[in-house]
Amino acid sequence: MSLLVVGLSHRSSPVSVLERAALAPEARAALVHDALAAEPATEAAVLATCNRIELYADVDKFHAGVAELSTLLAKHSGVPLDELTPYLYVHYEDRAVHHLFSVACGLDSMVVGEGQILGQIKDALALGQELHTAGRLLNDLFQQALRVGKRAHSETGIDKAGQSLVTFGLEQLAAGEPVADWAKGKRALVIGAGSMSSLAAATLARAGVAHVAIANRTLERAERLAAILTEPGGPGCTATAIQMSCVPDELALADIVVSCTGATGLVLTVDAMERAVTGRGPLALLDLAMPRDIDAAVHRLAGARLVDIETLAEASADAPMAADVDQVRSIVAEEVAAFGAAQRAAHITPTVVALRTMAADVVASEIARLDGRLPGLDDKQRAEIAQTVRRVVDKLLHAPTVRVKELAATPGGAGYADALRELFDLDPQTVAAVSRADTRNAQLRNTARESA
Repeated sequence: MSLLVVGLSHRSSPVSVLERAALAPEARAALVHDALAAEPATEAAVLATCNRIELYADVDKFHAGVAELSTLLAKHSGVPLDELTPYLYVHYEDRAVHHLFSVACGLDSMVVGEGQILGQIKDALALGQELHTAGRLLNDLFQQALRVGKRAHSETGIDKAGQSLVTFGLEQLAAGEPVADWAKGKRALVIGAGSMSSLAAATLARAGVAHVAIANRTLERAERLAAILTEPGGPGCTATAIQMSCVPDELALADIVVSCTGATGLVLTVDAMERAVTGRGPLALLDLAMPRDIDAAVHRLAGARLVDIETLAEASADAPMAADVDQVRSIVAEEVAAFGAAQRAAHITPTVVALRTMAADVVASEIARLDGRLPGLDDKQRAEIAQTVRRVVDKLLHAPTVRVKELAATPGGAGYADALRELFDLDPQTVAAVSRADTRNAQLRNTARESA
């Protein structure tokens, strides 16, 4: 295993750089394709959220891998490499596993303990599987990260360490007042109908707003979200879907605006907002997009209160950490050790399979030679001799193959596979063929799980 991750996040980079580096869905696909085409990488996956961009790869050369992945991140983000490099972090092998597991548990999130990252990790894995850029290592890694994240949320109180980005943002807008009291009876405008916008709309509805207007470039998606909010047994607010062209009219009526679109430019300019706030009561705005949807200059307008990703980053830095965080860190450390042991053991499996295949070929060859030298053997005698030889070979190989798997699972145990290949003069192409077949089978199992 030579797992490498190169990335940047809200912890390493200013929001202004993260905004510029944000990757559109088509750019993510192009990035992993180019990473796979690069010589050092054999697998690739990208995890891109509103506050992190990380490229994961299985590489055979560390320094060449870092250089290539960094160059590709710069190329596809549009941020020159010399500007991007100071904010990039690099994790390798067990450190890379530890990083992703921590991310999955919400330990590396802007708001500690938020669970939305699990859906984003699942999306990253799904893209890698769809594009066939995620092989055995990254399939195993991301599947395990999802399990570790779910374990952390089910076994600890990490959820209490911090709220979701939406809830945390609304709490900042409420300025100490309970969100349910602050939002009750208000009119809200949600711009966008993706996962984050949907969560915002549902959160506002549960908080007691009287009406939610949903604007989206594709009206059908906004209509589906509005229908969910108003279905029987729902939160009880009214909801309507509107065209993006109707946003200026809705701004004049709204008390709360939440925006999270995939637009590459501003959705609400300072000029548009100045017209919207003139001659009316206060307007609270939450911008969860990266790059931002709402012009940062809006905070200077009288009557407008803007909370955006940068504001949330500053506020969450002072948020208290729950005691459960230490328990989650212990879970991560335990799972990293278990994943490393499993990967090291799996690394030697093709070599053990190749050794047993070679032994079976030797037995078959010797039985065939015996048939030529003792043609008078009947079928029962021939079968008994063949079974005896196989039992002898199996017994001779059992202890060393079991022991070598145990040794290979320990830190630094990768060399045992090399020693086994050298001692038994195993054909490298045979070992590689077994490994490729094992990878294909793992991918088929993962696909079957996803379809189930």
